[in-house]
Amino acid sequence: MLQGIRIIDFSWYLPGPFATQRLVDLGAEVIKVEPPNGDPARQMSAIFHAYNRGKKSVVLDLKQPAGKEAALRLISNSDVLVESFRPGVMVQLGLGYEQVRKTNPDIVYCSITGYGQTGPMSDLASHDLNYMSLSGVLSQFKNDKGRPVHPALTLADLIGGIAASEAIVAALFRRERSGEGAYLDISLTGAIATLMAHYRNHPEGIPFLSDRIVNYAIYETADDRYVSLAALEEKFWTRFCKHAGREDWLHAYFSPTTEENPVYEEVKRWFRSRRLQDWEVWGSEVDCCLTPVLEPEEVWRHPQVKHDLATIGLSSADAHIPELGEHTEALLNQSETVKEQKCENKVNPAGSEGAC
Repeated sequence: MLQGIRIIDFSWYLPGPFATQRLVDLGAEVIKVEPPNGDPARQMSAIFHAYNRGKKSVVLDLKQPAGKEAALRLISNSDVLVESFRPGVMVQLGLGYEQVRKTNPDIVYCSITGYGQTGPMSDLASHDLNYMSLSGVLSQFKNDKGRPVHPALTLADLIGGIAASEAIVAALFRRERSGEGAYLDISLTGAIATLMAHYRNHPEGIPFLSDRIVNYAIYETADDRYVSLAALEEKFWTRFCKHAGREDWLHAYFSPTTEENPVYEEVKRWFRSRRLQDWEVWGSEVDCCLTPVLEPEEVWRHPQVKHDLATIGLSSADAHIPELGEHTEALLNQSETVKEQKCENKVNPAGSEGAC
């Protein structure tokens, strides 16, 4: 859907590259601009490979005049610019939004930071754990003692990347209608905080969805794995009980997941009677909202996940990972050729050909 769209990506690590990876998957051309030592994420190969598939790499030293000039040439022929430095850094480099607009007036310029470009914390150092804690999301991951548990998934970085790609596509759509570019200020904290909207007037959120009721809980299997039962509607709980041959459980719909609840204890023992694979087959046959809890290495082999990722246009996990600076010479030569062509076609106000 984004074929023909060129994106210049100055971002490092995870949020920005994830945002532009999503745009690669939609067909955009993404040129990753890296410093001479490369994106630091190259030292974390799993992360770099996951979020830089199918991109092109150009090495530029933006602190040098030649590097800045080369960057501006690339920007002049691009639709979108993405950066994730601290507020003010791109301005110091001579590549801020107002500076870039002089080269490319209709550019969609996206800045991704932890706390946005303005505000009381905008200049502070921060990482994913900070954004999750400040947004309130971290408070929703607690152990049985009420202590926040640090998720292995960097949720704020990823949600922020999704918010950025969504805003970029919206800005491109508006540009198609109005011809106007846009400046997008994406705050990772602000992006993940939107997940907490329903907690604003209800601090407890939806308590019964927090492993508190027998029909909406996680159960252990015979092989020490887990399944999730989400029979929230009564019709699914009824179907679950009847196919289990335990209609005596029907009355326990929405009953608590406590040791004092005999049905809960029986359901736990019932799930412990079979292996994960058996429950996966049973759940697909009964259709009662029962699914396996998959480990990361299993996700990509699951037929439904594979189908869904192909449907939304996810580029292949085997797509080329660019070597550092692999496309520098070709792309800079290309941008110079485009510049020369524009100069040849430039006309001054008097109507005669003018020099650049």
